[in-house]
Amino acid sequence: MSSVASLLGDSYANHPLKDRFLKWQCHCRQMMMRDNMGRPDATIMPEVYLKDDAQAMGTIITIMNKLPAYSETPEMLHMARKTNDPAQRRNQAIQYFSATFYQKHKQFSDILTSTFPPHSPGAAKIRSAETCRLVFAAYAQSFEIRCKVWKLTPKNLLNQSTIAHNRLFNPELPGNTIVLGFEPDWSSSQELKA
Repeated sequence: MSSVASLLGDSYANHPLKDRFLKWQCHCRQMMMRDNMGRPDATIMPEVYLKDDAQAMGTIITIMNKLPAYSETPEMLHMARKTNDPAQRRNQAIQYFSATFYQKHKQFSDILTSTFPPHSPGAAKIRSAETCRLVFAAYAQSFEIRCKVWKLTPKNLLNQSTIAHNRLFNPELPGNTIVLGFEPDWSSSQELKA
């Protein structure tokens, strides 16, 4: 990850496509929480293309994390500790993310993350490719985001936020879960015409 991105959790690129994509993703994610009870859908599950492959290797579930200045990781950790009942934890998480969490796109990092099981061959393949294209398509909008792929360490703030988020929905998430970061190259990414 670039030194700025690894320290600050964002590419800090100033690109109009970045703003359009983050606004769209915030809207999609809030709707998913409200209308789909937090269950991942196509809006947050891009197809993954390695290098210049014409065939997608599959889809991944992506997470949008807040920038460190706006981090709500402590709140997510607190919510997880409040109850041992997974259903109650999930309901609280859905209420939390449905309210105002996704309202301000400027509070979010453009580096998307995704979790994989320990020793995942898919994660290893994506990581070894070093770059990929994530193709998002939903609600008559499509984006092809070219990314550099990073394996995030447990000390990385985006890793911590991703794990805290996912444990609200899956308390059995293994401690050695792999978290990959996808750092966009906005100048080579594009909004696709429907």
